[in-house]
Amino acid sequence: MAEEKQPVTTEPTMMVSEETYMTSGVHIGTRQKTADIKEIIYKVRNDGLYIIDVKKTNERIRAAAKFLAKYNPSQILAVSVRQYGQKPVRKLGETTGIQVLDGRFQPGTLTNPNAKTYLEPEIILLTDPLADIQALHEAKNIGIPVLALCDTNNETKYIDYVIPTNNKGRRALALIYWLLARSILQEQGKIKSDEDFTATVEDFE
Repeated sequence: MAEEKQPVTTEPTMMVSEETYMTSGVHIGTRQKTADIKEIIYKVRNDGLYIIDVKKTNERIRAAAKFLAKYNPSQILAVSVRQYGQKPVRKLGETTGIQVLDGRFQPGTLTNPNAKTYLEPEIILLTDPLADIQALHEAKNIGIPVLALCDTNNETKYIDYVIPTNNKGRRALALIYWLLARSILQEQGKIKSDEDFTATVEDFE
């Protein structure tokens, strides 16, 4: 009798339940969709809102954390001009040691060594490529990799790695940055399990 084959499961495990992603509004896109982003769209709602595939979000956070964990945290710069992203990036900085620039991004921060705000990161993480356009252009000019949280209305030109998410909602941004912080620390071996991460999503809100 032929041996019964076990079904092969290639789907990565969810870092939090699908429901947690949903209640945080990570899946809620905009009514606009760029050609760059169509592969991360799950469906379009009756009211015209595009819905993001949270399984892809989950997968990309995990991969982004693996990539970022290879860098010294002081060589990474997380940026958020957008208000709801400012506390989450600051908390990401506090928990992981990543450099943070929240609020206005002064022109020349990455390109002008004489600027008071001058920084020399090796990689940059943007909260919203539209709001953080100045940082995106400067990162492109100096040729460092760019990771970005992208909503359905974002273009991905000059972005090396996209994390698909609602990048405008307070709760969604808190969850994404909380998951990134936890995963980076795990990848670096600084915490052994999810339970070792004592910060809560609320701390990031």
